[in-house]
Amino acid sequence: MQKPSLDVICLGRAAVDLYAQQVGARLEDVSSFAKYLGGSSGNCAYGSARLGLASAMLTRVGNEQFGRFVVEALARAGVDTSHMPVDADRATALAILALKDRDTFPLLFYRRDCADMAIAADDIDPDWIGSAKALAITGTHLSTETTQDACRAALDAAASHGRRRVLDIDYRPVLWGLTDPGDGETRYVQDAETTAHLQRWVGDFDLIVGTEEEFHIAGGTTDTIAALKKVRALSDAVLVCKLGPLGCTIFEGPIGDSVDDGVRVEGVQVEVLNVLGAGDAFMAGFLRGYLRDEPWETCASYANACGALVVSRHGCAPAMPSETELFDYLARQDAVARPDRDARLNDLHAKTTRHPAEWGPIYGLAFDHRRQLFDMAAELGVEAKHLSPLKTLLVAAAEAGFARSGAPGTPAVLCDDVIGQDALNAMTGRGWWIGRPVELPGSRPLVFQHGDDIGSELVSWPAEHIIKCLVFYDPDDEIELRLAQEDRLRQLEQARRVSGHELLIEIIPPKNHSTDDLTIARSLQRCYHLGIRPDWWKLPPMNETAWENVREIVTRYDAHCRGVVLLGLDAPMDEVKAGFRAASGSQICRGFTIGRTLFADAARDWLAGRIDDAQLVDTVADNYAELITTWREAAGDSAATRQVAGGL
Repeated sequence: MQKPSLDVICLGRAAVDLYAQQVGARLEDVSSFAKYLGGSSGNCAYGSARLGLASAMLTRVGNEQFGRFVVEALARAGVDTSHMPVDADRATALAILALKDRDTFPLLFYRRDCADMAIAADDIDPDWIGSAKALAITGTHLSTETTQDACRAALDAAASHGRRRVLDIDYRPVLWGLTDPGDGETRYVQDAETTAHLQRWVGDFDLIVGTEEEFHIAGGTTDTIAALKKVRALSDAVLVCKLGPLGCTIFEGPIGDSVDDGVRVEGVQVEVLNVLGAGDAFMAGFLRGYLRDEPWETCASYANACGALVVSRHGCAPAMPSETELFDYLARQDAVARPDRDARLNDLHAKTTRHPAEWGPIYGLAFDHRRQLFDMAAELGVEAKHLSPLKTLLVAAAEAGFARSGAPGTPAVLCDDVIGQDALNAMTGRGWWIGRPVELPGSRPLVFQHGDDIGSELVSWPAEHIIKCLVFYDPDDEIELRLAQEDRLRQLEQARRVSGHELLIEIIPPKNHSTDDLTIARSLQRCYHLGIRPDWWKLPPMNETAWENVREIVTRYDAHCRGVVLLGLDAPMDEVKAGFRAASGSQICRGFTIGRTLFADAARDWLAGRIDDAQLVDTVADNYAELITTWREAAGDSAATRQVAGGL
């Protein structure tokens, strides 16, 4: 028999969740929402992929923006989305929910005739089902004739190939038509017809997972042991009964007289923010062990920990831990009562779940200049309104220059939103590396461009934009100035943890300050001591000794840092090129973001009317391509193609 190429195929719900951002409010009073991937099967596929399993999703999505979002979100996590047909007649499902308190989670499902409930037997490829170790489905997809037919075809294919079949009972009374449409929160309604229906299916599975209430509906009684015994009479499956914060019990054989009579694994105690998604995280964690044939105790420890992490966070899919994060948590779980407030865990979560997981070398064209361009326009007697079109032309130059260089990957740019908002809009959504400044140019101590409330500013940013903050910093600055700068950087670090954006900190020693080979390294070390852990650093040219000092500090404090990009300081082209060899050979510098060296002369000529649009684009593109080529030659073939991975 051919070895499976996938670990698990998840058949079932995949939707969009809109989570209330106001914690403690009624759904009626909520004013804004965060958009996430949702649906139990979608969450499970997403979570298991983050834990290192080769997972796939089998469902339908609508032919609209939310459908594309679901597919793209799953694919970014590494989920196989090749069997997610687009339904031309139905919309992607939607769930809207609030976090009123620890026990109250108002929830509305918009799932009437939705795309994922139209998955049909014709959508099932038996050979593809056979390419996975396991097929995992949810109880919701046993609730309609069409989805039952799909489940039957998939289960029969899995059985014929000798694959494991997994059921998450996932009982939502509202999705069985047993509550009012607005009551998505209720987890249990006794219903003899639903019980009888589920009992006709439980014999088809090798593993069945559910809460006590879910086994109650499957067993037809609110006596948990009696319900488990009824399911056991109908199925030889391993039964996993979830007990919330108390953990879970695994029953391989006969059911005893207590939930402690199976393999009992204690749960993890955490402060609960949101119970929604905990079951999906539990399933993802359990599958991580189950499909690698690990002991039941290990499977359950993964599952309990994943559930604990998700209940402490906002959202379902985005809260799912990575494998690195899970093992870090398991190693010290007794000391982490609030995972959502643990700085180390939050940093690991952010950096080991980033998208993209890796970047090629960063060949950056920086045109985030504001003050310098305003000064240039004033000097030439040109109205400032011409600066925005200039930056839009520089976008075209970046695209053309990158293509001329023949380098793999995408362009990288730095661009502001003061002059360059139109340029930012033109680049966003194309997969480019985009850095966007937040500092007021030339400020020392550091001041934010749009005011002190940096968190409110970041809310309006596209998620793909990388925060760039330049600080003129010397670790030997007089104490009040240094503390003021550091306070701003800590504020920025806290805000970006909430917003989810990557952070690039650019450090330049102030003019006329004496520096040595340790100055920059000491600046970085000071930031790390303060808990400031950016994804990227942007640093000036240095000699080999200084680069080695920087490398040592970054690798010591943050193994998941993306690395360093080199800045240009408006140096002549020959000087910039001269600095490439030491930087590219440093093992930590991943590329460059160079600005006025490449475009200043052409911009001046364009503003003065001496060249036209095409000549500006052509000149800057040539300069950009030349610098990319020089970097690649300096770095050598192996370094030039080195990926900027999730960490060093």
